[in-house]
Amino acid sequence: MVKSEPIWSKKEVTRVARTVDPARHAARRLRIIDAALTRFAADGYEATTTAAICAEARIGSGTFFHYFPTKADVLLGILELGTAETTAWFDEQSGREDAVGVLRDWIDQTIEDFSDRRMAGFVRAVGAVMSRPEFAAALAADDRATQTGLLGWVELAQQQGSIRTDLTAARLTSWLTVLTDGFADRIATDDGFTAGAEGPVLRDAVHRLLGPEADESGDVPLR
Repeated sequence: MVKSEPIWSKKEVTRVARTVDPARHAARRLRIIDAALTRFAADGYEATTTAAICAEARIGSGTFFHYFPTKADVLLGILELGTAETTAWFDEQSGREDAVGVLRDWIDQTIEDFSDRRMAGFVRAVGAVMSRPEFAAALAADDRATQTGLLGWVELAQQQGSIRTDLTAARLTSWLTVLTDGFADRIATDDGFTAGAEGPVLRDAVHRLLGPEADESGDVPLR
């Protein structure tokens, strides 16, 4: 009995795979992520449909499902992209000697990120699903990336004598994320609280947290 040849041979499949443009593939994936961010922010996670994301991205459903099997996968993709960008940002600071400057730049970057008007709605969308294990894990990974990135610079800034040393680097790092997480939560729940208006106050709060040593009463002196 003569075996029939498959329509696609292994060599042909390999040849076709090699024709995929990685840059184009990444750009299209980011286009879907950007469209999904817009829809999640505007409509919330539950109300957002894949059809709405496709319409926003101006793609067909087949293209969407090629990149993301489900709506949950694209939301996870946004969170994972944010974590990757956080890690990359801290990697880019490697070699800098002004540790406190890195910490100030991180705050500025945080404020810039939350200046995107979609972020408030996106935080609300994530809050609606954060109890699900896969989202809880993604959020935990993002928190680890931030804390890990900050800790080394806080330690170096303390060694350089440019920030307070009466609290451990780990505690200061935790408090930095408390401030920025609270900033994000407030933006998500109060329409009148915006990154543009409140960003300077966040910078001042971080400056006061890091700058002076606490006095004997445990209070941080105000300047």
